[in-house]
Amino acid sequence: MVTTQNKPPSTSRRWVKYVVALFVLALIVLLGLMQWRSAQRNSTVADTALLDQVTQYDLAHGGSKDTVQRGKYLAQAADCIACHSVQGGKDFAGGLRMATPFGVIVSSNITPDKEHGIGSWSEEEFIRAIKQGVAPHGKLLYPAMPYNLYAVISDQDIKDIFAYLKSIPPVPEAAPPTQLPFPFNIRQLMFGWNLLFFNPSPFKPDSAKSVQWNRGAYLVDGVGHCAACHSGKNLLGANNDYLLGNDLEGWHAPELSGNTYLGIGSWNVQETVNYLHNGGNRSSVAAGSMGEVVSNSTQYLNQDDLKAIAVYLKSLPGSGQTAPAPLAQTDQTMLLGHQLFQVNCAACHASNGQGVDAMVASLANSPGAQAPGANNLIRAILLGGRGAATQTNPTSAQMPAFAWKLSDVDAAAIATYVRNTWGNAASAVSDKDVASLRTKLGAAPLLVHR
Repeated sequence: MVTTQNKPPSTSRRWVKYVVALFVLALIVLLGLMQWRSAQRNSTVADTALLDQVTQYDLAHGGSKDTVQRGKYLAQAADCIACHSVQGGKDFAGGLRMATPFGVIVSSNITPDKEHGIGSWSEEEFIRAIKQGVAPHGKLLYPAMPYNLYAVISDQDIKDIFAYLKSIPPVPEAAPPTQLPFPFNIRQLMFGWNLLFFNPSPFKPDSAKSVQWNRGAYLVDGVGHCAACHSGKNLLGANNDYLLGNDLEGWHAPELSGNTYLGIGSWNVQETVNYLHNGGNRSSVAAGSMGEVVSNSTQYLNQDDLKAIAVYLKSLPGSGQTAPAPLAQTDQTMLLGHQLFQVNCAACHASNGQGVDAMVASLANSPGAQAPGANNLIRAILLGGRGAATQTNPTSAQMPAFAWKLSDVDAAAIATYVRNTWGNAASAVSDKDVASLRTKLGAAPLLVHR
């Protein structure tokens, strides 16, 4: 006989107990993880004196002590105008549509307009948004605004940027709202993303390295946020494979390291400075997305900061990837590529692929030409391009488009030839590779090909 006292609990009551137990367990794990992360973040105490030297490096090297002017310099270093402006629009008024794997994110108005911009924000609210990804009223930002990288920037640098932005003309225009598809439109999900991938630690200088090296690390990792483009991304959009290259929006952002095959190991410090300041050096010309970075940002950095960036980047070991054996010059595709190159490309790039210093990119021993994917090279052949316009090189050279003239087979042959000649060695490019990118770019040929 079953009495009330010994009657087994119902299935529903057992289910509730299991849920409560799982919730408590999950809470314990979460709190433990948060404690562990907090301990990790605070495990290293920064050398305060060295940190001050790093963050105030520009002041010690002739930089402006005026808050607004220094803020302008830092805003240029951060390239704020690139994401917060649209072509033909007003500076910093937002509205730029940025394609991501999760949908299109639209940049915000960061002018001092009180209704549509940041005019009503306090200095503390601005710092929190930039370094923690939390806008006023608790609105969580998406990491398309790279707060996960800006976290290392000093509060004073952020305050100076804020002072500069408050000094520019307000633009009383609302940027279109970001409307991501479900579930990415639920901003509260960023709590979980931040827990997994966001480490809001201040910059911790390496006392074993020089002030110059540390300044370079500070600019690369924080203000310049180079990893936003040049580091790989995992399935949830977080950075991995630090500065080992990344594909985004149809471009390949190359490896930034001392690797001589795919990185900048073959450039000396001054050549790296020249590239960032002038838009080109003896072997490369900045174009496309990087051309915009040079035009909007790095050309305005002082020589000491540029040297610091170069010293830091060249110290990175990189992927260690080495070149494969090049394709034989007797290969049929190589023979066709050689013929087509001489007719279409040699006039500017020269038969030996050397180009013209700081004007026409050298194709010899070129990390860009040998990149794992050939999108940049194919894109240049199909659409052409123009080098970065800078104060030292205002009339940069322009490459014509060949999409109208070259078939997929012909463009692939030229790309394969370039990737395996003059010291280069990389995989062949197929006509299907060209056809796929041509379709995406809308670069249909105008001539009828055989």
